[in-house]
Amino acid sequence: MIQLLPKVPRRAIVPAIAASLLVLAGCADMSGIDSQARMRDAASLGLAAPTSTATNGNGDANANAANALPSQNPVDAQWWLRFGDPQLDRLIAQAVEGNPNLQVAKARLTRAQASADVAETAGKPTLNGQLDLTRQKFSSNYIYPAPLGGSIRELGTLQLNGGWELDFFGKNSSALATALGAANAAAADADAARVMLASNVARSYVQWARLQAQLDVARRTLAQREETLRLVRDRVSAGLDTRLELRQSEGGLPQARQLIESLNEQIALARHALDALVGQPNASQSLTPPALAAIHPIALEAAIPADLLGRRADIAAARYRVEAATSDVANAKTQFYPNINLVAFAGFSSIGFDQLAKSGSAQWGVGPAVRLPIFEAGRLRANLRGKSADLDAAIESYNVAVLDAVRDASDQVASALSVQRQQAQQRDAQAAAEAAYEIAVQRYGAGLGNYLNVLTAETAVLAQRREGIDLAARALDTQVGLARALGGGWQPSPADRTASAYTAPRATTSHP
Repeated sequence: MIQLLPKVPRRAIVPAIAASLLVLAGCADMSGIDSQARMRDAASLGLAAPTSTATNGNGDANANAANALPSQNPVDAQWWLRFGDPQLDRLIAQAVEGNPNLQVAKARLTRAQASADVAETAGKPTLNGQLDLTRQKFSSNYIYPAPLGGSIRELGTLQLNGGWELDFFGKNSSALATALGAANAAAADADAARVMLASNVARSYVQWARLQAQLDVARRTLAQREETLRLVRDRVSAGLDTRLELRQSEGGLPQARQLIESLNEQIALARHALDALVGQPNASQSLTPPALAAIHPIALEAAIPADLLGRRADIAAARYRVEAATSDVANAKTQFYPNINLVAFAGFSSIGFDQLAKSGSAQWGVGPAVRLPIFEAGRLRANLRGKSADLDAAIESYNVAVLDAVRDASDQVASALSVQRQQAQQRDAQAAAEAAYEIAVQRYGAGLGNYLNVLTAETAVLAQRREGIDLAARALDTQVGLARALGGGWQPSPADRTASAYTAPRATTSHP
């Protein structure tokens, strides 16, 4: 064995080798490969900038609203309880427990967490056992002289092998940070799926209540028209009306019955949608049809908060993906530097199984193993370009999610305020229509007006009743949408994992 450093103490060999290879690694060329995208900050979104700043992984200061997590979210984590409908509460609890899509999100989270656990083990020492028992014929025309050459012998090896990859350049820690970012993103995705599921159940429930209220109006309309038909028949018998008025009155009955049938169909479809969300066929069969008036409106802030982006799990998931992609770029850069391992083995090796356990068969070894990329035909640069492109895509995906979130919240706020104003106007219009209808019926009964006036007044009343129900349902639906747009009460989990807990030997490197 050639001794390269005869005067250097053995304990200084590893640091000396690392320093030498670090100089050689300076030849690695990463120039001209950087991420070009930038994360949107609060000011560009028209939101008040948070007090703290953060960086996006390229080292750029970013007063990013998503990084300013709220200390308290004004939307309750179980905001639907404020509707005051125990039946809705049970449906949402059942959906969270049994919805297949939510279970898929949970499975993805478990998979991502397992990948993070695997990445964490890369920076720890390994130890494994080896037992090889081989019967082998040795070549007579190779390096083995007679009597070994040309003979058939039994070879045995029994030993322990150990290794420890020294993370001088941060390869393992950056890989761990990437895995943890993916795991945190999966956790946020699961939370976002839970918020979306709860809002979809609530919206479907409100839709069922709206259709049920419309059905009640349609049934009252049918009864009203049957009563009017009896009045017209009496007037025809008395010679006060003609068969024209009778036919007009009779024509309203099939129309009312057709509307009832259409509403029954829509109710069935709404219940099927609820069953699918809950994950249990026929779950709605045991429920009492909800009353729209029994669902209490909830009050939410009618403004977009400055820390909106810190309240939404989907935005947090996008941010975690940016962090993971940033760490992935850092990991790609470490591929340009040496890979240093400490390897060791100890055990027995012999020719002849009967000699394997004897002391003379003992063997051991320990020392560094170094791998240095010198010529990779552009593979490392291509890999870095790909990872940088992935980071750009993650940042732009985050920007898209941020813009969609602001638009979503703005839409819900605008709709909530508009529906309130529409309801005030609709109530006045319905009161006027009801009064006009009563007058028309009284005048017709007294022979002072014709039946056409009754039909016209009735059409206006029915339209206003349906409009009132639709607006009441829209108000509730908008409140659900606003609760979801403001994050649905989500808060970042204190159990979110970071790479800061990972410790390993690491040298500070910089690109020349």
